[in-house]
Amino acid sequence: MKRRHLLPVAVLLLATAAPARSATAEAVPVENVHVEGTLSSGATYVMDVPAGWNGTVLLFSHGFRPKGAPNPAQNVTDPATRDLLLGDGYALVGSSYATTGWAVEHAVPDQLATLDAFTERFGAARRTLAWGQSYGGLVTTRIAEHHADRVDGTLSVCGLVHGGVANWNNTLDPVFALKALLAPDASIPLADFPDQAAATAAAGALSGVVAEAQNSADGRARIALAAALHNIPGWNDPSQPRPAPEDRTAQQANQYTAVRGLLATAAFSWRQDTETLAGGNSSWNTGVDYTKLLRASSAYEEVKGLYKAAGRSLTDDLRTLNKAPRVKADEAAVDWMSRSSAFTGKLTKPQLTIHTTGDALVPVQTESAYLRAATAGGSRPLLRQAYVDNAGHCTFSPAEQLAALDTLEHRVDTGRWGDTGAAALNSRAAQADPTTPARYTGYRPTAYLRPYDLAHPGDAYRP
Repeated sequence: MKRRHLLPVAVLLLATAAPARSATAEAVPVENVHVEGTLSSGATYVMDVPAGWNGTVLLFSHGFRPKGAPNPAQNVTDPATRDLLLGDGYALVGSSYATTGWAVEHAVPDQLATLDAFTERFGAARRTLAWGQSYGGLVTTRIAEHHADRVDGTLSVCGLVHGGVANWNNTLDPVFALKALLAPDASIPLADFPDQAAATAAAGALSGVVAEAQNSADGRARIALAAALHNIPGWNDPSQPRPAPEDRTAQQANQYTAVRGLLATAAFSWRQDTETLAGGNSSWNTGVDYTKLLRASSAYEEVKGLYKAAGRSLTDDLRTLNKAPRVKADEAAVDWMSRSSAFTGKLTKPQLTIHTTGDALVPVQTESAYLRAATAGGSRPLLRQAYVDNAGHCTFSPAEQLAALDTLEHRVDTGRWGDTGAAALNSRAAQADPTTPARYTGYRPTAYLRPYDLAHPGDAYRP
């Protein structure tokens, strides 16, 4: 960030504004320092502190890692962004979290303990900015709402800022529609999995049904309906050609790929692991009106067009959905998920969120969910949201990430957001790294379909 000011700022900090330090802490490094260690929880951490550290620490929270996956400590999104940030004088820190999966109960304390370990070695930072990617955006927002005394501002990058309850409800809806419309008589559970083997078997059975359905116009229309309930966009992978606005065939083909990915990961395997942690199923669709939900979806017009082309009645299928047996939640599991992973919308420090417009895994409408919470929680002025015109989950360029951090830092420094429009962000991105894209765009997502936050008592589970 602010690369044109790097050397003067670094010299000034060394001469007059070095942060206060403990008796055992190292001085501002004269050479780049890389530190790895282990916390008392068993989580590992990693720290990179550049020569002439500018006094700002960036605390990075990494994304979701399935149970059994490698779990290294991580302190930045990608190597190119790391090099740029270190070149600008920022210290980068982050932990692995003690557990994988839906690890928020470990992630937050492990991140804060990593900050403590940094201070012990390098002294108190002049400024601490917390940022996180994907699931790490949930962790970062949790820090923002519950541990604001430890940070000066936060950045969520493609984050799960809708919270855990909303996330798992939104993951339930598309698979519920697929089963109800394509395999109503099949014995395919959608929740309450006793183990990973049961989840894998259910995922495989429904995936086979969906693959067969993709071969007919009726099936494709129904898959598009299911995708619409998750707000899966028609362009959701940067390797896909971008469909024309009215090319519903291409849009549906892209959605089908994303639906298959959802079945293979979050909808079954990741859900089962999360149910184990929660002590049961925290998702439900009792009382949901799928006609109303579909009409609010960003893909509603596409679904209508595909049904019309197939000669199938959308009204009939929605009636089938609304009559299908519902999934009930375990109230204790909802309580656990709500306490650990739902948001109050009450910020006391500035938060910036950024999201790609073509995200299938964590749809851009999650930003609408947190805006709703922050508005009800009374902290709307502290929140800014920005959007990048690209497909995929977390597919930001280094320039776009640095522009976001620079914008947040400006707000912390001045107490004012200033211009956070697309043109201003793209200008900052081009200045930070002219070698990678700057694609911020003026954009406002549609409403999130199944919001749940602690600022709206009406969101509470009712069996």
